Amino acid sequence: MRYLYSVYSDSAKIALQSILAHKLRAFLTLIGIIIGVAAVVVVGASISGLNTYVTDRVSKILGANHFMIARMASNGRMSDEEFERRNRRNKRLNWDDYEWVRDKCQACSEVGVAMGAQADLSQDGVEFPGAIIFGVTANMETIEQKTINEGRFISNDDVTRSALVCVLGHDIREKYFENTDAIGKTLKVRGLPMRVVGVEESRGSFFGDSMDRHIYIPATTHMQLFGRNNLQIHGGSSSRETFAAAIENARMEMRNKHRLKGNEEDDFGLVDVEGLNNQIDQFTASIAAVVIPITAITLIVGGIVVMNIMLVSVTERTFEIGLRKAVGATRKQILVQFQIESAMLCAFGGMLGLLAAYGIVTLITSLAGITMTITIGYILLALIVSTGVGMIAGIYPAFKAARLNPIIALTKTT
Repeated sequence: MRYLYSVYSDSAKIALQSILAHKLRAFLTLIGIIIGVAAVVVVGASISGLNTYVTDRVSKILGANHFMIARMASNGRMSDEEFERRNRRNKRLNWDDYEWVRDKCQACSEVGVAMGAQADLSQDGVEFPGAIIFGVTANMETIEQKTINEGRFISNDDVTRSALVCVLGHDIREKYFENTDAIGKTLKVRGLPMRVVGVEESRGSFFGDSMDRHIYIPATTHMQLFGRNNLQIHGGSSSRETFAAAIENARMEMRNKHRLKGNEEDDFGLVDVEGLNNQIDQFTASIAAVVIPITAITLIVGGIVVMNIMLVSVTERTFEIGLRKAVGATRKQILVQFQIESAMLCAFGGMLGLLAAYGIVTLITSLAGITMTITIGYILLALIVSTGVGMIAGIYPAFKAARLNPIIALTKTT
């Protein structure tokens, strides 16, 4: 054991001395490795950051532990044939469906209703086209984890009385009540004056759609204005551990309400935040599977440069190799020495590449405000791949050095 330690430690010392003796050459050799590692890590950080950003946006906009039952809901895109099939089979959801799930779903912490419709607003000569009017129950504030900046959200009493009250999204509040207190003011929706009782916090946009063009009114008022179409049942659980049970409980109660037999397919759609997050993970993983290998090509180029320099090093140190073999060094020891030197060279390049990647990520995050996350997985990948490239690149030069005839090698002085 001590012998092996001595052999490898001596080889590492000789390799380090050789690298430090030609610092500039070593650095120029490693530029390809540094750029390759930095490219892989920065791209990986961008993909991880994209995943984190979208997942956080989904949780902020839809709420955590949130599921939805609707007539036509699906995780992912449906084919035209599937859409037509579901359109013929699935039933329209009614208010009594909501009440059934609300009363029967024991695993659900909350069950509410939302329904949406688009309307153009016009008041005092100020127009706002394409506002989204949502009819909701009071607990949608909890289910979707909304933040109300001013006033309050829709109450249970508002829903019971079909009250003419509304909660405004940020953009609509700025359009009609920019320099005044909006609470208590009136805004016409479909010609009916609605008293403003609250203003929602700005939520920005999601996949290009503004989330601040919304108006919330009681679900019962919405049904009177826009009809009973597009009713959605929303539910949630108190924790992530009980989320799956809540989804299955709600699903089974809907099946019971629609009197579906055990082998019959659901005649409604069900989607949840967890399923959407899984789709996001699959999407970003697909991007990584395509982009990371492309950026890793730079590492291959860097490996070729390392191989070339190691061949030059073998030629330069022919006399040294011959001397070592003459005093008893074995082929294996010579092979190990040059393999260690090549691997160490690329490992240094990997570490420098990581430092460069960290600097680039920090700069982009601070200047552009883009979320980028360097994960431990990409750090390990960069170090392992760069060291592996060094070992592979050093195989041929190491074999060439190990096979030198010591008598011929001792005649070489350069």
